Amino acid sequence: MTPEENQYVGPRDVTRWVTPAGRWLVRMISPLVRWVGPHWALLLILVIGGGLAAALTAASSEVYESVVESDGVAALDQPALDLALSLREPWLDTFITGYTHIGGPVGMPILTVAVMTLLALRRRSWTPVIIIAAAAFGSLLMTIAGKEAVGRLRPPLDAAVPPFESSPSFPSGHSLNAIVIAGVVAYLLVLRRSRRRRAPVLTVAAAILFAVTMGLSRVYLGHHWLTDVIVAWTLGLAWLAVVITMHRLLLTVRRRRVPAEP
Repeated sequence: MTPEENQYVGPRDVTRWVTPAGRWLVRMISPLVRWVGPHWALLLILVIGGGLAAALTAASSEVYESVVESDGVAALDQPALDLALSLREPWLDTFITGYTHIGGPVGMPILTVAVMTLLALRRRSWTPVIIIAAAAFGSLLMTIAGKEAVGRLRPPLDAAVPPFESSPSFPSGHSLNAIVIAGVVAYLLVLRRSRRRRAPVLTVAAAILFAVTMGLSRVYLGHHWLTDVIVAWTLGLAWLAVVITMHRLLLTVRRRRVPAEP
């Protein structure tokens, strides 16, 4: 599969950079790609980005704590938990508990590896493996960094649906991982030239639906506060933007190298 076949989201060419910042990034990454090759360059940059993401998560956690203490942002949490309690039904508890396991420490890795392998085999490329693995690794680092930095307690056990969890509450790992993995898979699926707009829209909508419902399920079950989920979404979107930008840079540099190759 040639680079040109995987550089479009619908009719849009993702290797075209319209901003000065984007063109500057292309100039900066080009020497690295020539030195170590495109895939190693992508992996190296994503590893560095993952470390920075973890550091920024720890820093943002400190800011989050200060804001909560001074302005009472966490006042959103108790009303959201009260609403969840009012909606509880035994059958719904069972269903949502099963659903949230998909985004857990067992279900999400299995799902991620399955999708990653399928895309790699279907496209005969290591790119999906590198991108999805790096995205998941960065998401994990951000989750660990946030939990270690804040150490926030989860909602009380009498308001939670078993099985109970004991790790720190902030940020919600299920929510962060869901938005990153669903987002990067959706990006890879829509990354091809197509005149049909319905399929990309449905793919992105499905990713959003998965990420949103996974996060809200954590609040419904009483395993996380609402602000744990909201901040996880924002951190996940930021990391997803980094991963997609890095891949776009790789495609851009690779495309510019193609005419010079025999």
